[in-house]
Amino acid sequence: NVINSEIKEISAENKTAELKEQIETLLNGSKVVLFMKGNAEMPQCGFSANVVRILNHYHVGYKTFNILSDMDIREGVKQFSNWPTYPQLYVKGQLVGGNDIITELMQNGELEDILKV
Repeated sequence: NVINSEIKEISAENKTAELKEQIETLLNGSKVVLFMKGNAEMPQCGFSANVVRILNHYHVGYKTFNILSDMDIREGVKQFSNWPTYPQLYVKGQLVGGNDIITELMQNGELEDILKV
């Protein structure tokens, strides 16, 4: 029984490491990445749609990942970022924030500088 629990623990650690690697690969695929419900052409929640509108306003190139398509990534990104909600905007691999923070950064003029990559 001890061996079985050790094997399960190692397996869980390997899965966590693989998931972290997958997330980092996604983040390295573009300087600006938005984890969201849906995609840029068809957001599936109002918060995601709002962040897409904001990014489009700045004419910034970005990639999206539909968190509804992969439950492991969906839960893994929450752990990776220590941020419980979506959408999540990353610039150069760093979490900028979710809808409220992105909206606030736009309103106070800071977002444009953050997006200059």
